[in-house]
Amino acid sequence: MAQQLSPGMRGEITRRVTADLTADRFGNPGVHVLATPMLVSLCEEAALACLAPHLDPGEGSVGTRVELSHTAATPVGMTVRVEAILTQVDGRRLTFEVRARDNREEVGAGRHERFLIDRARFLARIAEKGRGASNP
Repeated sequence: MAQQLSPGMRGEITRRVTADLTADRFGNPGVHVLATPMLVSLCEEAALACLAPHLDPGEGSVGTRVELSHTAATPVGMTVRVEAILTQVDGRRLTFEVRARDNREEVGAGRHERFLIDRARFLARIAEKGRGASNP
């Protein structure tokens, strides 16, 4: 499995808030601030940035849990920086502390959990599961 994952490793991403990332896009008309679902997505991206250089070929990870407080609004045009710090490695289960800041203040914080996967085995199981699904 993954090469030398250890607590303290960090990943970071930065995004400018655009109209497609806002609460308005998610059905909250006129609210042109970073949407909470997008903040969750950015937290996942930061964790992936932490892991990417350390994964073996064919290995990946999937998100399994997010606990997040979205404490301040970030309007369109501002930049959000999200940092994920690996805090625990328990076999294939990885726990991250996540923190988000815009140009002025902290806007969110919480925990994110991911599991390491063998991508081919995972995709084969999903394909098998999908064969049993009926099309609407």
